[in-house]
Amino acid sequence: MSASGSHSDLLASDLVERISAPVLAVGSRAWVVGGAVRDAFLGSPVTDIDLAVEGSPEPVARAVADALDGVAFELSDEFATWRAADRDGEWQVDVAALRADGIEQDLRLRDFTVGSIAVALEDGQLVDPLDGRGDLDRGLLRASGPTSLLDDPLRTMRAARLSAQFGWAVEPSTLDLAKEAAVGLPGVAGERVLAEFLLLIGSRDPLKGIEAMELVGAMDQVLPEVGAMRDVTQGPNHHLDVHGHTLEVLEGVLRIESDLEAFTGALAPETSAMLAEPLADGVDRAVGLRLGALFHDCAKPETRTETDGFIGFRGHDAVGAEKVGKIFGRLRSSRALSRHVADLTRYHLILGFMVHEMPLDRRRIYRYLRDTSPVAVDVTLLTVADRLAARGAGPVASAEMVEAHLELARTMVEAGLAWHADGPPEVPLPGDVLASELGIQPGPELGRVIEELREDVYAGDVKSAKDAVERGRQHLDTD
Repeated sequence: MSASGSHSDLLASDLVERISAPVLAVGSRAWVVGGAVRDAFLGSPVTDIDLAVEGSPEPVARAVADALDGVAFELSDEFATWRAADRDGEWQVDVAALRADGIEQDLRLRDFTVGSIAVALEDGQLVDPLDGRGDLDRGLLRASGPTSLLDDPLRTMRAARLSAQFGWAVEPSTLDLAKEAAVGLPGVAGERVLAEFLLLIGSRDPLKGIEAMELVGAMDQVLPEVGAMRDVTQGPNHHLDVHGHTLEVLEGVLRIESDLEAFTGALAPETSAMLAEPLADGVDRAVGLRLGALFHDCAKPETRTETDGFIGFRGHDAVGAEKVGKIFGRLRSSRALSRHVADLTRYHLILGFMVHEMPLDRRRIYRYLRDTSPVAVDVTLLTVADRLAARGAGPVASAEMVEAHLELARTMVEAGLAWHADGPPEVPLPGDVLASELGIQPGPELGRVIEELREDVYAGDVKSAKDAVERGRQHLDTD
């Protein structure tokens, strides 16, 4: 992606126009720097702004917050950084003190030349000591200096992410610097690594980002579990080793995202809306699905067995779910994100086995939704990508099996979306009333009966309170 805008576009952007007067009123010299300048040159909307200021950033951030009815707070005492942000999350302005004597020296301390461009808020002067504007035109990612990546090894991951996000080539000497700096990644805080990796996996081309991470050695440092899947051969249903298969599953997820109608038919709008729902750690369910694709087979290396020529990975779903928990714990993710990806890993085999049971009755559909909730739709889509990536000569990879799986997946997406919207079926009378009618006390036995009745409701066999009591007695008798 090459530059198509100008710094005049930046100054004319709504957010810059709104903050200019309060910032200048403080009396500190200020420059818009980094991503906002880059985005303006690329013709993208500017909603987040980084300001570099002479002196303390606190009065500038407070002035912006007061003028725009936002809030201001300190981000980092160590690096003298404050943030002014909208109460509804629509914009934010990060304000940092200059890290050197003058704006040009400050820019030379930044990571890449495409982010080492500044525009003076006072007079609109462009400051570009490293020809970052030219690198934007060339689509080239170049380090700002010989130590810029060593100063912060996380910047090696950022190089991979920016390459994926914007399609930029990494300049050869910068690639060498990144390989040297990547060995320092284990010393970077897990939450910083996670934040950068989530941006990469959520970029327009995460496969290119992963390739770039592997090229510079960053993947082996922060996610060695991905590299461990290399050269792990599989059975006849697969044409690639586990690593290659994993990347093809991720590619399949991207294909599903881009053409939901082909896989979910008329339910594409509802599926798209669900995938766009916020998940955790600043990402949506679509990014969660991409993570599931990357980690769903992460336990295959340690579960692989080969007996009389038969290759198996018994338990890799359950072992993988535990492994995902450890990986995301190391990265200091939220429990919600870790649990979501672990569930996708834990449940990704179920639907494939159910193909042999088709056609399914309502009870079997209910059990699938119950067992895979709350990721029923997500994991169903993952199984589609997984099935499409199995292109070996074995029976699972046959055209008939693939088509049957896709048909079953469409059924489950429809049922799963309804479950997601309305929740699981409700027994048509309160639990305490049911317990009284059945002559039992609240407890595990009542819970078991209620679960049986929910399945009965979903199957259409219980439609009233009377039905529930009668059916409940039958469940007690068959205990």
